[in-house]
Amino acid sequence: MSLFSDNIRHLRVKKEVSQQFVAENLSISRDRLAKYEEGKSQPPFEILIKLSHYYHVSIDLLLTADIRKVDIDGLMKLDDNRILLPIVVDAKGANIIEIIPHKAKAGYLSSYSDPEFVESLQHISLPFLGAGKFRTFPIEGDSMPPHKDGSFIVGKYVENEQEIKDGKTYVLLTKNEGIVYKRLKRKDEKSFMLISDNTFYEPYAVELSDIIEIWEYAGSIATKEFEPDNLEPQSIRELLYGIREEVKALKGIKQ
Repeated sequence: MSLFSDNIRHLRVKKEVSQQFVAENLSISRDRLAKYEEGKSQPPFEILIKLSHYYHVSIDLLLTADIRKVDIDGLMKLDDNRILLPIVVDAKGANIIEIIPHKAKAGYLSSYSDPEFVESLQHISLPFLGAGKFRTFPIEGDSMPPHKDGSFIVGKYVENEQEIKDGKTYVLLTKNEGIVYKRLKRKDEKSFMLISDNTFYEPYAVELSDIIEIWEYAGSIATKEFEPDNLEPQSIRELLYGIREEVKALKGIKQ
């Protein structure tokens, strides 16, 4: 617990308050807080939650990151301190956008809240996007034409799921699939339907509780030139799908 102890001690000193002052806000004794800061005792879950809310820092950050290396004042404030979202601007004040490269895509699910991982990402600046927190994600496959395999989607962070509009496209970070880019439609209060623009792929439902992050489509970066006459796998799949449906229809007539 030495990292946790260092973190809560650092946060208290940064706020320039005494152990007694913090302890009173947490409704615990000063001696108890001192033991947490010295690493002599481990706090229960309810105290972890109180510390998280008091310092406005997520629990995973308190437990796993060296907060002394994190610009706490530059974090985007979210409900319940869910996630680390550092906001970085360039010399002109334009929002710097982190790029999740293809090689880092698999690791994003476990490192999205790691400040060192976020800081290690490459950056670009797109001033025309306006205000908001943006991040760029790689996409794979042919489920969302005209975006080809290897393209990047620029997403704007969605703070509240109520902001989601049916029929619009979003990048999602889900517990089971990692990064996915789909068109969303609300199924009920607890889930969404994820729909591919390529009708070869069937829609499927995802529980809201399985969604970690939601990023609204804000732009895209193509890495391959569009070739309208090129018969790509997507076109072949659609052709085969059409043939399959016609065969099913013919079988139905014969029966």
